Amino acid sequence: MEDCIFCRIVAGTIPSKKVYEDERVFAFDDIHPMAPVHVIIVPKRHIATLMDVTAETRKDLEAMMTAAQEIARLKGVDQRGFRVVINCNEEGGQVIFHLHMHLLGGLRLRDGLN
Repeated sequence: MEDCIFCRIVAGTIPSKKVYEDERVFAFDDIHPMAPVHVIIVPKRHIATLMDVTAETRKDLEAMMTAAQEIARLKGVDQRGFRVVINCNEEGGQVIFHLHMHLLGGLRLRDGLN
């Protein structure tokens, strides 16, 4: 989708600080981090919300989870602990309607992040 900011980041038309990439997933540092480690993990294929995942796109969600494990190792939070969050739809806090996961770590996370 040409008007989707995450699709444009994946395509390279909007710059980002890439953390991880494979055939299904692209991950980059959040530009407004809420923790010392705050990485956004997106499927390369445009999927609007978690509720739009289908049997055909389920592999993309699996790839996001695998990416989260690798990114946690790369960022050094795999043993200390981290949080992964997927917001879904407006009341769930989703702002950009391209499925994405936040990986947060680098400090003790409490309810409400801190």
